[in-house]
Amino acid sequence: MKKQYLIITLLFLAANSIYAQFTLDGQFRPRTEYRNGFGSIIPDAADAGFAISTRARLNAKYESEAYQFYLSIQDVMVWGENRQILPDDQNDSFAVFEAWANINLGKGWSTKLGRQVISYDDQRIFGGLDWAQQGRNHDAGLLKYKKDKFMLDVGLAFSQDFDNPTGFQSVGTAYNTTGFFTYKTMQYLYAKQQGEKFSGSLLILNNGFQNFDIDGAADGVSSLQTIGTHLGYKSGKFNAMANLFIQTGERQGELDVKGAYLLGLELGYKASPKVALGLGTEVISGNDGEPGETGAFFPLYGTNHKFNGFMDYFYVGNHANSVGLFDIHASAKFDLGKQSSLMVKVLNFSGEQDLPSGEKSLGTEIDLVYAKKFKGYGLAIGYSQMFASDGMYELKGVSEDLAASSQNWAWVQLTIKPQFLNTKKE
Repeated sequence: MKKQYLIITLLFLAANSIYAQFTLDGQFRPRTEYRNGFGSIIPDAADAGFAISTRARLNAKYESEAYQFYLSIQDVMVWGENRQILPDDQNDSFAVFEAWANINLGKGWSTKLGRQVISYDDQRIFGGLDWAQQGRNHDAGLLKYKKDKFMLDVGLAFSQDFDNPTGFQSVGTAYNTTGFFTYKTMQYLYAKQQGEKFSGSLLILNNGFQNFDIDGAADGVSSLQTIGTHLGYKSGKFNAMANLFIQTGERQGELDVKGAYLLGLELGYKASPKVALGLGTEVISGNDGEPGETGAFFPLYGTNHKFNGFMDYFYVGNHANSVGLFDIHASAKFDLGKQSSLMVKVLNFSGEQDLPSGEKSLGTEIDLVYAKKFKGYGLAIGYSQMFASDGMYELKGVSEDLAASSQNWAWVQLTIKPQFLNTKKE
């Protein structure tokens, strides 16, 4: 009945839209993928993967002078996952992606409460992960302030995973959902000042992860702190961005984090009205091998697919406590006219730490993306090729003689964003 209740809620909002500003829109996004080494080295004996998935979303936003309310429901479907005339979805992927209210408190202050996307700057630490069909969200409360070109957010979250909200005393507050840096508690402060040419932001983030003893009982919380800044500069045809972050405290399982850091620099130049060039580097610290501690940095809740190659060999559900990464990359984006473009990016990877064999070189990746906008929809086509070095085979645990001769990935994605209703006055 969950789906029916949500749809009824959207219809109720639409019926009352005459009294306030209301928008109702959607998204239909099917994507076809050919995976022959996506995410890791594929052995020669393994068959390439091929599948089609679709994300469907329905979004409603209601705005009044006192508050804004937003609801986004979605389903992620793999074609053929359900047998014929199956009464229920096989993977139960129907979900509330966002459900929040933003209450205006006056004089630039507001509070945003509920399930929401948290995204800042270039999405290195906090991002919406829109590439993934399921996306990324947080259940949190934010206190927000904005005046002119300055903004300040203070975020708080406390996570629980039991189904009986009346059983607080008997259930306690143990949080049993783990993996992928899922947190029990979160507190952060984010501040940003935007100038005419320069911009700078500061992030101070604390995540608390539930620990368990050998019997499986809750045993305190490990707290991990991530602190850093994102800097930006833009003047004429030139732009630059820099990330500087450190991590300290404890990861899940009381693993001490010492000396973990991320340093990144991106330079951009508009060579002509139709050509944009980019050059960048990023260093992410790796595990130093000391027992009971790590020097490895992990970028937590960022849109990691955007960084370190589209084939997702690093920091996308992997590489969480490994040898780190040294990434040098160059890119070019060409405007082909008639709302079409081609992006070419070349990335060279090395470990920030040596592998056990002493190897550091991991390989080179080439990413190509062609995008075209049509009337009412968009189409994107991508191809990526990994040229692995000896270190990559060692890192991924597949020897070169057993690996497929070519490691590549190709995809095609269609995006349609219909707007069903809009009472907002221009």
